[in-house]
Amino acid sequence: MSKVKENDTVEVHYTGKLSNGQIFDSSLEREPIKVTLGQGSLIPGFEKGLIDMEPNEKKTVTIPKEEAYGEINKEMFHKVSKADLPADIKPEVGMGLMAKNPDGSENQLRVAEVGEDHIIIDANHPLAGQDLTFDLVLVAIAS
Repeated sequence: MSKVKENDTVEVHYTGKLSNGQIFDSSLEREPIKVTLGQGSLIPGFEKGLIDMEPNEKKTVTIPKEEAYGEINKEMFHKVSKADLPADIKPEVGMGLMAKNPDGSENQLRVAEVGEDHIIIDANHPLAGQDLTFDLVLVAIAS
């Protein structure tokens, strides 16, 4: 039976969990993801976990933050005047915001702190700074 190797296209079901066991994402209620390894579309630890798996194999991998979304980067926190926010937004800690870049792409942001006349936004990935665990089921290796 064949095993997953670099640059293979695979179909995989996954359930992602935080270190406290809380599930943050799962493909089990939808189609498995189909992805080609080596393209940078998966976090490095997830991709490494798939190498050498065989179709129908189940595996649990724990991915350190360095191979997931990295450490929390303090340079990704920014102070924004409340006057610069749309009038209909009432910022609260934990609230998600979207920012449009000049090129039209979007960034997800999170309100980290609310002050009297400003907010602190966090542009880190929501899972930055966390070790992650994934339950993987290799559905197929595409030919």
